[in-house]
Amino acid sequence: MRMRQSIAQLERAFVEEVELDRVRRDHLRHTASQRSRVRTIQRRRARSSLRFALLVFTMIATAVIVTVAMFRTLYIVLG
Repeated sequence: MRMRQSIAQLERAFVEEVELDRVRRDHLRHTASQRSRVRTIQRRRARSSLRFALLVFTMIATAVIVTVAMFRTLYIVLG
């Protein structure tokens, strides 16, 4: 009788340990998924900021080039 009881206790403990392990794995998977999502969002924002800065720089450079070309053309035409 004692042996059956200890085997039953071992089986119960094993089942509980398996359940705890399953819960732990699910929690770790969820946490890893959240971290991955956050990193993806951060990379996307960084790329967006870089693209915006590049766009602003391009617009300013275009304005400067057009202004210089316009004044040189005026100088040549009126000179």
